[in-house]
Amino acid sequence: MWMRKVSLAMYFCLALPGWAQQPQLPLLELSAGMHRIEAEVAATAESRQTGMMLRTSMPSHRGMLFVFPEIAKHCMWMRNTLVPLSVAFLDEKGRILNVEDMQPKTEDNHCSTKPARYALEMNLGWFRSRGVAAGFSISGIDKAPTGR
Repeated sequence: MWMRKVSLAMYFCLALPGWAQQPQLPLLELSAGMHRIEAEVAATAESRQTGMMLRTSMPSHRGMLFVFPEIAKHCMWMRNTLVPLSVAFLDEKGRILNVEDMQPKTEDNHCSTKPARYALEMNLGWFRSRGVAAGFSISGIDKAPTGR
């Protein structure tokens, strides 16, 4: 009986990529002008390290906000990430410093051009298609938890 339960659990882990590895992250509502964003918040070292790994899709209004414990030049990469993404690096007030496009399953570094407090990942091209670029402010960032 125990072996059967383990096999069933393993089946679900294999059937749902990323399911066992990624706990539910808290959501934070952000906006880029009139565009609403439901951002999963990765504020711990563990959640930032896992990020969007092994996910096969993301709804168009959904993203992931990485909250760093220090303001610094941060870099992102796409190892084990299956969805093409764009990342906006933000200062402590939510102003976009730069936006980088990232391809799945690559280890290229995509870095902030200036010291950043946050990184916001959205589907590839999300920022460009909405005219959101460097200098634009993301509203709601003041409700983000402190990075740890």
